[in-house]
Amino acid sequence: MKAVVCQDAKLDVIDLPEPEPGQGQLVLEVTRCGICGSDLHARHHADAQADVLAEAGYDGFARSHEAVVFGHEFCGNIVDHGPGTSKKIKTGTPVVALPLVRRPNGMHAIGLSASAPGAYAERVLIEEAFMIPVPNGLAPEIAVLTEPMAIGHHAVNRSEITRKDAAVVIGCGPVGLAIICLLKTKGIETIVASDFSPARRALATACGATVVVDPAAASPYEALAARGYTTSIADHAAGGLKAMKGLRSLPLPWHLTLGALKALGATAPKRPIVFECVGVPGIIDRIISDAPLNSRVVVAGVCMTPDQFRPVMAINKEIDLRFVMGYDPLEFRDTLRMLADGKIDASPLVTGTVGLDGVAGAFDALAAPDKHAKIVIDPRSAAVL
Repeated sequence: MKAVVCQDAKLDVIDLPEPEPGQGQLVLEVTRCGICGSDLHARHHADAQADVLAEAGYDGFARSHEAVVFGHEFCGNIVDHGPGTSKKIKTGTPVVALPLVRRPNGMHAIGLSASAPGAYAERVLIEEAFMIPVPNGLAPEIAVLTEPMAIGHHAVNRSEITRKDAAVVIGCGPVGLAIICLLKTKGIETIVASDFSPARRALATACGATVVVDPAAASPYEALAARGYTTSIADHAAGGLKAMKGLRSLPLPWHLTLGALKALGATAPKRPIVFECVGVPGIIDRIISDAPLNSRVVVAGVCMTPDQFRPVMAINKEIDLRFVMGYDPLEFRDTLRMLADGKIDASPLVTGTVGLDGVAGAFDALAAPDKHAKIVIDPRSAAVL
């Protein structure tokens, strides 16, 4: 079969043996595969990521010298059932799958390991247990977005955002756009999106952002001025003094009144939920410095090099930092259902389609943020950019 292999940062179309399903496994004919930012990073920074994951207990991540078939965002039609599969889902059925597969040397991440070739190929091997049929006749060009949209779903869930909260999305690449789509689905009324690229700001609006900001011209937090957030520790203390004077003027002891208000949640700090979706050195420190006091910062951008921020700033502003990665099977399944039911409109994300011969050019095109957001691969196509 034809596949795109990355080795020493070079992308080449080559012939590979057909995948053979093992116990409990299926083979899919790939109908679409998304090019992910993780693939762009892995092309040049695989060793750094591999070192970190080895320290965290997974030593199978792609190394730069290895021949790796990328592609962990995919959908396809079942073409072969391995031994021990239920065969309840018939050949030809369109499905998606969580990108993990068993190999003789353990579990591996499909498309991000030399042991688990991904879907930059005509066919890909998956686990039946991780497979979900595509419902409602959902088109492959939308079904393929299940995996990246599930990333956004998980980030929004981990943020614990509520409808009364405001969201600020820093960076409107595919991850930021996915988060905006899921925030809109959740009914968040104030979604501020910030990006230097006019094209990506336009995509943010199409995905549901209510305010878009060019950070070269304005702060994204200025759009939240009417919500009473503060970026000043001194102003915060002055507000506390004013509140205490008011409590002491009441007939009840101030501590009883304050305790009752606290029990009702009335004293919870006002704060935006900030999603960091850039993943470059310095961005976390910049957000901590600029965001209002008590902000919850959800870090979804993957910075591939060591970074630093000032803990004393985060401490004094009581910044809540949360780091997110991936999704769980239920989030993956629910994301697919929301796409199929039309609750998520992710169509603005897809800005181009190429065949296997067009993958190298697509990687180059994705380096320019004003041209593309998400490019998908159709292995049967001859299209190039």
